[in-house]
Amino acid sequence: MIETSARLLQLLSLLQLRREWTGPALAQRMGVTERTVRRDIGKLRTLGYPINASPGVAGGYQLGAGAQLPPLLLDDDEALAVAIGLTAVTASPVSGVGEASVRALTKLEQVLPPRLRPRFAGLRSAVTRMAAVSTPVDPEILTALSVAITERRSVAFRYDRHDGESSRRVVEPYRLVDTGRRWYLVAFDLSREDWRTFRVDRCRSVPAARDRFLPRPLPAPDLAVYVQESITRSPFSYDAVIRFHAPLQELEPHVPPSTGTLEADGDHHTILRAGFDSLDFPLAYLASWDIDFEVLEPAAMRERAAVVADRLRRATGAAPREP
Repeated sequence: MIETSARLLQLLSLLQLRREWTGPALAQRMGVTERTVRRDIGKLRTLGYPINASPGVAGGYQLGAGAQLPPLLLDDDEALAVAIGLTAVTASPVSGVGEASVRALTKLEQVLPPRLRPRFAGLRSAVTRMAAVSTPVDPEILTALSVAITERRSVAFRYDRHDGESSRRVVEPYRLVDTGRRWYLVAFDLSREDWRTFRVDRCRSVPAARDRFLPRPLPAPDLAVYVQESITRSPFSYDAVIRFHAPLQELEPHVPPSTGTLEADGDHHTILRAGFDSLDFPLAYLASWDIDFEVLEPAAMRERAAVVADRLRRATGAAPREP
């Protein structure tokens, strides 16, 4: 009886590992006959697991979707990976996911074997996640957009712009991009006949699926880079280009992807491209890094830097600069 139960668990684990198995492949993997595999498949079906079978040479067995989730069979590394992943998403910007992650993590910790608990405790205590300000996102909206992207269907929804104006949008969705703080949708706006980047937290209704569409040529090869450029430059009043006297690896900890883009300028310099609505704040912020820099663009930022520099000189009692 114990041997049969262990074999059923092994079979269930294998069915979860791959989308489809042939009978001979399962028999070889488990070290049993194909007849035993067929008998064990029947036992799993009796226990309520929906296992689909397709006939023929290319046929095989597939674990289908059922009314209940089957028990997950994880090895040591998989269990630790899931536990660390759940810990990381407890601060997810998706509404309700954080609480669900805590509940799932509690259940997983209760069933972790004793040999894994010290390793998980060590990993958990060694990693600290910095909290970031984020806007909650309705998971139902994310789900509707994901389905529309997969099925290539246009969607309609109410959307609030950054200035508070609300409008109805009909778009062809192509990709969801998670920046860590916010979710963005890359879509082709049918009314404006152009590509747009939408903040998902500004969707005021669950997107309603409409007709299917034929894919268009994408606005960029990498849509994550496209979103980064869209949210760090185009929405702002000033497009800034800053040249730092430091290598790229020294600047990377200061600039998250949602703030700006960095590129190496030789071995000892780095170019930052970012958007700002104010000139004083970025100047003060960049000066606090204690790294020499030059303002390449815009000219208004260079002029403002000169004014701020004079003010700082006067604050220290130093003579103002020559005109």
